[in-house]
Amino acid sequence: MRGTFLNLTAAAALAMALSVSAAAAQKKYDPGATDTEIKVGQTVPLSGPASAYATIGKAQAAYMRMINEQGGINGRKINLIQYDDAYSPPKTVEQVRKLVESDEVLLTFQIIGTAPNAAVQKYLNVKKVPQLFAATGAAKFTDPKHYPWTMGFNPSYFVEGRIYGQYILKEHPNAKVGVLYQNDDLGKDYLNGLKAGLGDKAAKMIVAETSYELSEPTIDSQILRIRDAGADLIFSAATPKQAAQAIKKIAELGWHPVHILDINASSVGAVMKPAGLEASKGVISVGYVKDPADPSMKDDPGAQRYHAFMAKYYPDGDAGSSFNVYGYITAQLLVHVLQQCGDDLTRANVMKQATHMTNVALDMLLPGISITTTPTDYRVNKQFQMARFNGEGWERFGPIIADTAKE
Repeated sequence: MRGTFLNLTAAAALAMALSVSAAAAQKKYDPGATDTEIKVGQTVPLSGPASAYATIGKAQAAYMRMINEQGGINGRKINLIQYDDAYSPPKTVEQVRKLVESDEVLLTFQIIGTAPNAAVQKYLNVKKVPQLFAATGAAKFTDPKHYPWTMGFNPSYFVEGRIYGQYILKEHPNAKVGVLYQNDDLGKDYLNGLKAGLGDKAAKMIVAETSYELSEPTIDSQILRIRDAGADLIFSAATPKQAAQAIKKIAELGWHPVHILDINASSVGAVMKPAGLEASKGVISVGYVKDPADPSMKDDPGAQRYHAFMAKYYPDGDAGSSFNVYGYITAQLLVHVLQQCGDDLTRANVMKQATHMTNVALDMLLPGISITTTPTDYRVNKQFQMARFNGEGWERFGPIIADTAKE
C-alpha cells in the first residue's frame, strides 16, 4: 500500500513538473519582460529647443496608465521609463545607454527627433534592442538591410518632400522656390525629396536654399535671404519653433508667398497660434491623422475614444493638438505590437510582430489610411492627404496619396 502511495505521489509530482516546464516553455523573455511587467524606454525633449514635443511623451505616458488600469497587456503592466534628453544627441546617448544597460528595457519606443535617433541607432542595432517607431521620417530609419532593429514611425521626409515637388509642378509650375531647412537629416531629406519631385526643373525653379541650426535663436536672416532672392513660394522644412518664426516673420515683412510647411510643424497649438492664426492662413501641408477639432469628426467612434481618453487621462493636455493625437496613435500601435507578441516577449519577436502588420487601423488615422509593414518595407505611414490652414484648422483636399514605390 505504501509503495502504491509513493508511486502515485511521484507520478503526480512528475506530472506537475512537466506541466510547469511546459508552461514555462511557452513563455519567452528577454531583459525587460516578466510575468508581470514590460519595461519600455524612451527619451523625450521635456526641455530645450524642441520642448514643444514634450506633450507627445506625456500623452504616451497617459495612454500607458490607461492600459495598465484596464489590466495591462496579456496581464502584464507596462513600465514606460522616460528621460529628458533636451533634444541633444549627446544626452540621448547617455540616457539610452542608461535605459539599456541599467534599466534593462525590452525595447526603446518613440525616441523623439532625427538627430537624437541617429546618435543611438548603431548602438541599439549592435545591442539588438528594438528602436521601435522612432519619431522621425528620415530614410535611414526605415532601412532593414543595414539597421534591422530600427523602425521609424513618421512618414518619410523624402517622400513627403517629393509630394510637395509634384504639387508645385502641377499647381505652381512657374514658381520661384525658396527653401528653409533644418541642417540635419530631417531638413536634407526634405530638400532632396523636393528636388526629386521637381525633377529636371529643380535647378531652375529653386532660387534659394538656406539652412539653420536648431540652436539658432532666430531664423529672420534666412527668411530675408529667401525673399531677397525673389522667391514667391517658400518651403519650410522645419521643426515647430522655427516654423512659427518663419510664418511670423513673413507676415511682418508684408510678404505673401505661397507657403508650404512640413508635417512635423503643422501643429495648430505649437506653431499656428504662436505665429498668429491670421498670419498662418493659407499655409499648405499634408496630413494622415484626423483633426480632433473638426466638427465632422464629432460622431466618429475613433475620435470619440480619443477625446474620452484625453478628458480622463490627460486633462491638462490640449485635446486639439496634433502632437497629442500623434502620442495617442503611436502608443496605440505599440500596444498592438505587444499584444501580438503574446507570451513571447523577446526582442526578436517584437521586431517580427512590428514588421508583419497588415491594414492595422488606428483611432485617429484619416479614413482610408491604415498601416501595413513587411520585413523588407519598414515604412509605417505611406499615405497622405493635402491640407490647407484656414485660420482655425486644417482643411483636407484632394485624394489620399499612397506612396507605393521604394525610396
